[in-house]
Amino acid sequence: MDNLSSSLFCYRQQGALTLPHSRAERHTTHAFARHITQSILLDLALIESRHYILLAALLVATGICIAFSLASGSVAVPVSDIFAALIAGSDSVQTQVITDIRLPRTLAAFCTGALLAMSGVIMQVLLRNPLADPYILGISGGAAVGALGAILLGFGGLWLTGSAFFGALFSILLVFGIANRFGQWSVTRLLLTGVVISAGWGAVINILLTTSSSNTVQSMLFWLMGDLSQSRVGLGHGILLLVGLLGTLVVSRSLNVLARGDLIAQSLGVNLPRLRIGLYFTASLLTAAAVTIAGSVGFVGLVIPHMLRLMGATDHRILFPASVLLGGSFLVLADALARTVIAPQQLPVGVVTAIIGVPAFLVILRSTISR
Repeated sequence: MDNLSSSLFCYRQQGALTLPHSRAERHTTHAFARHITQSILLDLALIESRHYILLAALLVATGICIAFSLASGSVAVPVSDIFAALIAGSDSVQTQVITDIRLPRTLAAFCTGALLAMSGVIMQVLLRNPLADPYILGISGGAAVGALGAILLGFGGLWLTGSAFFGALFSILLVFGIANRFGQWSVTRLLLTGVVISAGWGAVINILLTTSSSNTVQSMLFWLMGDLSQSRVGLGHGILLLVGLLGTLVVSRSLNVLARGDLIAQSLGVNLPRLRIGLYFTASLLTAAAVTIAGSVGFVGLVIPHMLRLMGATDHRILFPASVLLGGSFLVLADALARTVIAPQQLPVGVVTAIIGVPAFLVILRSTISR
């Protein structure tokens, strides 16, 4: 049996989620955690060696991109000085540039790219649409209205981040509430609702842009195009990324089955309504967190999943960790180029991702058609 067929065989033998047998174990946190660990270890045992090679290559590429990001900028820093600054530390200007400016920005870029790439994988499976990306359901539009409203009122920092997050959260609940009205949940209804809500947010954004002063409009445009110059990530973002990755690994076999079609998934015992609702909220929260960090950065959630599938990572047990590495390293590289192409001036990182993403997607499309 091939890798995916063996996964389907184990899925048929164990069900979508193997619960502990006794009633007492079912209600204990220890038994549930043990089950989750066993499920992930079983999935890892079924992954082919070539997929581990792919992950190792992506891990090396991630390290190279991070080193390039820390060394690049208006002030060039040798790689040897980077390790010295991170390990030993000193009061030199280069150390302060690395630890106070470039390292936080690099971590923010990696976290944002990883969140968007994972969300893109989920959206494409959930909506059964290869053109789906994290912003297709209007989440970025709600966040943009909240952020632009805060900029218009003169707020910044935590107020700006909080406004963007609550705007995204409101959009998530609004789309779900309309799509799930009277319990009539369907993928088509969800997609149409998201597109309409996104168009509505676009109109509000245009109103805010046309009624703002020129100085305010420049800040708004930078946020809309994606900007990491003031971005910082904390422990909460790292925890969200880790929990999201572990959660997607737990349901990866269900997603492998779902990719084969609804009828096959239902015949193997997958609870489709519950799975889809969970996927929607997971992808939405990942997208909301990414947008609050860097604004609307495009093409990461669209191109990265297709690029990995072209590399052979069609199994979601390998696709999700690979998307974290490739999505994070891609945005780190794009941010480094945004800081160095016209230094000392900086480009919005969303502009660079679009410049790279458009030809990359065309190449992927051509390769897919040729197959």
